[in-house]
Amino acid sequence: MAAAEEKKEPGGGMSLIDLPGELLELILCCRVLGAADVGRVSCTCRRLRETCCKVWREHFRLRWPSLLKYYSQTDSVNWLKEYKARHSAGLETQRTIASFSKRFFSEHVPCDGFSDIEILECPGHFFEDELMSILNMEGRKWLTWKYYAKKILYFLRQQNILKKLKAYLERPADQQSFLEGAVLIDQYCNPLSDISLTSVQAQVDDITDKVRKVLRTKNPRHPSLAPEAGEVLIVPEVEFQRQVLDGMNCVLYEQLKYKGNEMDYYNCLNSYIHQVLIRRTGIPISLSVLYLTIARQLGVRLEPVNFPSHFLLRWCQGTEGSTDIFDYIYIDAFGKGKQLTVKECEYLIGHHVTEEFYGMVTSKEVLQRMVGNLLNLGKRESTDPSYQLLRDSLDLYLTMFPDNVQHLIHQARLYFHLGIWPEKVLDILQHVQVLDPSQHGAVGYLVQHTLEHIERRKEEVEPEVKHRSDEKHKDICFSIGLIMKHKRYGFSCVIYGWDPTCMMGQEWIRNMNVRSLPHGPHQPFYNVLVEDGSCRYAAQENLEYNLEPHEIPHPDIGRYFSEFTGTHYLANAELEIRYPEDLEFMCATVQKIYKTVKE
Repeated sequence: MAAAEEKKEPGGGMSLIDLPGELLELILCCRVLGAADVGRVSCTCRRLRETCCKVWREHFRLRWPSLLKYYSQTDSVNWLKEYKARHSAGLETQRTIASFSKRFFSEHVPCDGFSDIEILECPGHFFEDELMSILNMEGRKWLTWKYYAKKILYFLRQQNILKKLKAYLERPADQQSFLEGAVLIDQYCNPLSDISLTSVQAQVDDITDKVRKVLRTKNPRHPSLAPEAGEVLIVPEVEFQRQVLDGMNCVLYEQLKYKGNEMDYYNCLNSYIHQVLIRRTGIPISLSVLYLTIARQLGVRLEPVNFPSHFLLRWCQGTEGSTDIFDYIYIDAFGKGKQLTVKECEYLIGHHVTEEFYGMVTSKEVLQRMVGNLLNLGKRESTDPSYQLLRDSLDLYLTMFPDNVQHLIHQARLYFHLGIWPEKVLDILQHVQVLDPSQHGAVGYLVQHTLEHIERRKEEVEPEVKHRSDEKHKDICFSIGLIMKHKRYGFSCVIYGWDPTCMMGQEWIRNMNVRSLPHGPHQPFYNVLVEDGSCRYAAQENLEYNLEPHEIPHPDIGRYFSEFTGTHYLANAELEIRYPEDLEFMCATVQKIYKTVKE
């Protein structure tokens, strides 16, 4: 009786440790309690410490739900240890990202800027999860953190995909799925998109099932309808194969309305397999990979043909493995599955080709052509997205063919043109000289100019700090962070820099016809981020306040600004140092302009 009395609280109620274990665990798993609360409870007595050990998994799940996929139900996991490790990884990630703006504000982050990330002492999936948490922060705040988190995540995922691609290329040819190769290219060029082989395969399986339904109505006993689990299906009879192809054409081109993208052929989305499945359009090679994959799943062994200007598939009508090009029917997946003879293939491209172009190619050669298409698209325009596509496709190509001299030189020239990673440019050029000494002329020119660039970078002084109060800046009417509208072209933009007069060279002034403006080049000019993703240099007389301010969807917005307030952007610490008096002016301007508009 006395013992029972001791367990009661002074007020006569039960103490926490008197509660049943399940109820105690339920209380300790409550969202109201944080990790610190659970930690303090665990320090009170042995029973609560043992109970807390059981609830750390739930607290881990509540805070980082996406990480549970990395643990097996059968694993014996110390969840308190995992919680602490993930928490520490988050702090380390935040410290790293916070340092990036100060280190790289003056230039785009070079690839070697990520070297300190690669040696962080925390599991990679913890680091990536924290990056995703930062990217999912409230939309209008933490813009600079999000900007660098996105760059880091882009880099990390691409590095991981390159490892997978190298492992893929090391497998025997018969274990290299054409679909998997296409997905790896897609993932590398779109590392921030949610693309997985599992999801793409599921969509292909769904199309395959639709074909089976069509086959079932035509021939209920067709051998493609009842494959055994894990069986590699092979349909030997040509007539049965013909029925499969007819069923595929019915589903793909009549029911699902897949088609070759003739109207927008040079859109890079045509090369990404997940976009082909979403948009139901593509170019010959991407549609051929889809067509071939479905056919093989239904037991028809089509083979890829690296036909010039127009990728094709071939279907054997003679002895399997025949080297006679006339033993094959050629299939144009871009042309709704049309079946062609050798002569009709030549009509397709308008000229005669030799027999070698009708032969089967390997999965590596298919990937080489897919990457080559992307590389050519990257060369078409001089824009940031095109440069990124060019960088990505060169990375992929050189992963497959690391000693290709022309592409190595192209990569070095691209880095040199973009002004990034000059040390890497020298490494590439040194490698080229070893591979092919005859390239000395081209290599020597780039080496000289790269060394000059490195020396100039060492001598660069701190950027000018611009005070509005200086007499030479008396004509500046606008400030950084203001949302503006271009009077002539109508685009919206945000100011991230200004000069008292036009600071561009005479050639630019002539090409942009600046002297035709009423005030010519002798007026303030503003650096602006435009809503279409471009950066421009605009004359003061061409800008006016945007009376309906909105966020500017520019990829570099976080490089300069930390937050969008609804009417204007707030400069981050680095931009504010360069324009220390703009904030006060901007606040006064915003209050005056938008208060007047509301009234």
